[in-house]
Amino acid sequence: MIRPLVIALVLALSATGVWADRYSDCSQEKDPERRINGCTSIIESGKRENRKNRTIAHYNRGIAYYRKGEVDRAIADYTNAVALNPKLAIAYYNRGIVYIYKGEYDRAIADNDKAIVLNPKYALAYANRGGAYYEKGEVDRAIADADKAIAIDPKLALAYYNRGAAYNSKGEVDRAMADYNEAIALNPKDAAAYNNRGNVYKNKGEVDRAIADFDMAIAIDPKLAPAYLNRGNAYDDKGEVDRAIADFDMAIKVNPKLAPAYFGRGNDYYDKGEVDRAIADYTKAIKVNPKYANAFNNRGNAYYRKGESDRAIADYTEAIAMNPKYVYAYNGRGAAYQKKGEVDRAIADYRKALEIDPSYSGAKDNLKGLGVTP
Repeated sequence: MIRPLVIALVLALSATGVWADRYSDCSQEKDPERRINGCTSIIESGKRENRKNRTIAHYNRGIAYYRKGEVDRAIADYTNAVALNPKLAIAYYNRGIVYIYKGEYDRAIADNDKAIVLNPKYALAYANRGGAYYEKGEVDRAIADADKAIAIDPKLALAYYNRGAAYNSKGEVDRAMADYNEAIALNPKDAAAYNNRGNVYKNKGEVDRAIADFDMAIAIDPKLAPAYLNRGNAYDDKGEVDRAIADFDMAIKVNPKLAPAYFGRGNDYYDKGEVDRAIADYTKAIKVNPKYANAFNNRGNAYYRKGESDRAIADYTEAIAMNPKYVYAYNGRGAAYQKKGEVDRAIADYRKALEIDPSYSGAKDNLKGLGVTP
């Protein structure tokens, strides 16, 4: 995924005004709460303070609120800043970042559009607009914006990072690798870039190099949960299940809402024959993400292994409802129906699986086992 960049730039206030003693608080970088209090004092002075300083106070307070995670308050302050100064490109840009954080990508694009109109050389605005396009699935537009950002500023690591993500999503792994290499060369402390490059190595089958990149990402940022998740998946590829479980444990410790970590750990427990622990993890994954079709399917497999056919059927049915072309779920449900003696329903599901994927040997073998021609 892409990573929007918040400008850490706090604008300076002019040296005149009735709240001069609060200017340093509103402009300092280290303590968001102190900045909020200082900026609020300036804002609450109203028209006794000049328009420029009130604009900057809203802008600076918006940054502080964003860093505290109070994103709606950040948006409100950036909105007030541009109301006071409609030509403040940096405020549109920062508000666009908050909209990306909230998943409101069209609004993010609109704000970066405004920033670019005001400053056609605003490389960061192109990079973040491209990030919003990427999140919308408009990958070619994302690449085009990254290209523009790089043309303006060839040393903008964020643009290479985002373009690498876009190329990777298109399956152009060599181009993705080149962009991540450049992002890392420009910013060797970019944990996310190592993590993403590790995924490219994994997709290329170079698992040891992938693990080395995940190691580096974790060394730089020990709280980067996706790096533990991805390294766990890489260890699974190598058959090192216990090391994979240890990484999934760490991913969950860092981010208890990371559904794929529960899913991955559940798969490992299932492979180790610890079916109840697998079911518990699939259930946690579903609680975090109720639309996680793979977790429903795999929990169905676990229930099937335990002989709980009705629960298995219920889970396979949920998976199919989310993904009507889920071949494995039809096949699994067919097996559960067959175990219950409902042969006609089993045959119907096996045939549906083959209708979706005529080459799927599992459904063919199951039909043959029933004496039915695939």
